[in-house]
Amino acid sequence: MPDEFETRALSRRELLKRAGIGAAGVVTAGAFAEPVWARPRSIDAGTTIKIGFVSPLTGPLAGFGEGDPYIVGLAKKGFAKGLTVGGRHYAVQVIDKDSQSSPATSTQVANELIHKDGVDLLLATSTPEVVNPAADAAEAAGVPFVGTVDPWESFYFGRGAKPGGPNPFRYSFLFSFGTAQFASAYEHLWPQVKTNKHVGVMYPNDTDGNAFRASLIPLLQKAGYKVFDPGGYQDGQTDYTSLISFYKKNNCQIFHCAPIPPDFTTLWKQAGQQGYAKMCKIAQLAKTGLFPSQIAASGALGPGLSSGVYWAPSFPYHSPLTGLTSKEIGDGYTKKTGRQWNQQLGASMSVFDVAEAVLKKSGNPKDKTAVVKAFQHLSVMTPSGRLHWGTGGPRNPVPPVVTTPIIGGQWVKQKKGSKFPLDFVICEHSDDPNVPIQGKLKAYNA
Repeated sequence: MPDEFETRALSRRELLKRAGIGAAGVVTAGAFAEPVWARPRSIDAGTTIKIGFVSPLTGPLAGFGEGDPYIVGLAKKGFAKGLTVGGRHYAVQVIDKDSQSSPATSTQVANELIHKDGVDLLLATSTPEVVNPAADAAEAAGVPFVGTVDPWESFYFGRGAKPGGPNPFRYSFLFSFGTAQFASAYEHLWPQVKTNKHVGVMYPNDTDGNAFRASLIPLLQKAGYKVFDPGGYQDGQTDYTSLISFYKKNNCQIFHCAPIPPDFTTLWKQAGQQGYAKMCKIAQLAKTGLFPSQIAASGALGPGLSSGVYWAPSFPYHSPLTGLTSKEIGDGYTKKTGRQWNQQLGASMSVFDVAEAVLKKSGNPKDKTAVVKAFQHLSVMTPSGRLHWGTGGPRNPVPPVVTTPIIGGQWVKQKKGSKFPLDFVICEHSDDPNVPIQGKLKAYNA
């Protein structure tokens, strides 16, 4: 047992080491960071902010999670010096979990973060299958939550809110696009190619599909498009002959879909075999076709597919948490992994920027009511653009939601000077004119 003098003589560095806190203020973790006996006591809950993060790293939605390990690394580095809030300094611990693309697993890991890890703020990203269950778990437990990349109608109405009714959610917040953003992009993108304005839609019988069916189809009809909907289908279907025949019969020169990625790959290969891909002039993807790996899965049928982007390296915005511009985030990912940028990088980085901003504004990050109150008029710059809750304007359609842009564009074969086989060209910017246009939409079968 050390004597009193030895105890007093311990250096600050040694004390921090034994406490599990790095010199810069961030909690350290890992198999060799501390002896086994020390690890359970390594975090002082009163002076450590815990942030949980849920995303799909595996499963059919794994394309959304491709860049998340990189982004989580940037976030941990950004929080390395901790946060000073209300005159008090806190260490910050980020704990990330894989939803495995499953709503049940998303619920499970969210509850682990809430009840086992004791997070002060829960974050989640990428589709209703991941975001909604995590948000519901946080709402039930009274833990502040913020999500992204989940069409806001799916997040709000898909979880029980009623049109025109009061906001039933106290703890869960979102920044994401909605059907109005998709409609705006399509109304400015599709006229760049001459078509008969017949749109064949492929919407699954799930939260996303039902939101598109209820909200987007009326907007497209109002814009002068004739929409042909064969009805919902179940995820994981393997034979799409009946749908393809329906689109061919109705001469649908525009195709719009919102399936999980594997389902589109199967459908579009069959569309190529059965002649529909040749008659289709615009093949517009949502939920899938967002990332290079998903387009590459369609082989020779990939180039020419259209998609929307909610972030690209050309977005003229930055991350306050890391100090990185959008371009630096994309370039850094490529340098670190050898992979091409994907649009989820900016959204995942943005959710950590929101986390930093709301925790600072709260005045007390350990007070969940104070964190929730800080969202009421929160304004924060992110790689996705400026987000501002509490405005009551078109970007704030319901209290917990801030809408973000959808920018229309097209996947093309490798451009000169590019080291990747596919490139994305931005062709319209109706929802955010600050994003530069890079080209014009060309017919899919041109």
